[in-house]
Amino acid sequence: MARHPTTNTSTEAKPTGGHTLAAAEAGDATDTEPMLARASAMLPAELLQPGEVIILLLKPSAWFIVLVPLRFIAVTLLCAALAVLLQRKGYDLGADRYDLALIALGVIGVRLFWQVLDWLGRVYVLTDQRIIRIRGVLNVQVFECPLQKVQQTDLILPLMQRFFWLGTIGFATAGTAVHEAYWFMIARPLEVHAKVVETMRRYRR
Repeated sequence: MARHPTTNTSTEAKPTGGHTLAAAEAGDATDTEPMLARASAMLPAELLQPGEVIILLLKPSAWFIVLVPLRFIAVTLLCAALAVLLQRKGYDLGADRYDLALIALGVIGVRLFWQVLDWLGRVYVLTDQRIIRIRGVLNVQVFECPLQKVQQTDLILPLMQRFFWLGTIGFATAGTAVHEAYWFMIARPLEVHAKVVETMRRYRR
């Protein structure tokens, strides 16, 4: 069960790359130096403005790698099992059951490798000025929105994600009726959402 944040963790760290970093992640106090190194590795130096303070620096849970392609994996295994069944009934598929199993495992392996690349490319950032979402493997997409323009945040807890204590936060801006960006499959979603709401209340003017 996720815990609501009970400590204030917005202490500013030393400047790095033209911005400062709050020693926090999902509401937990973190050593400054590792967080500074992580921010430098995960974020382009030109993305943040001078003096901008990072409140949260997140990635999806590692469960993202398995859960997103779960349906594809299930369908692939089902097709492999069906092919083996047809082969046993006398159909010539041009491969024995061991080859079919290797093909299925190879396809699943490629899909999981792509999902790892997708996970590596996703970064979620909350600063004292903006909401930022970075995603993409071949084509990188950067969504950024000033806190003043964020009209609504929604905490979404699908059944599958709840099994793994995960959740998704959607962001809608003024004048839209749909979410324009998501922080997908994050750990401790209740705590993170509470931190987002607290930051918006504190810094939005």
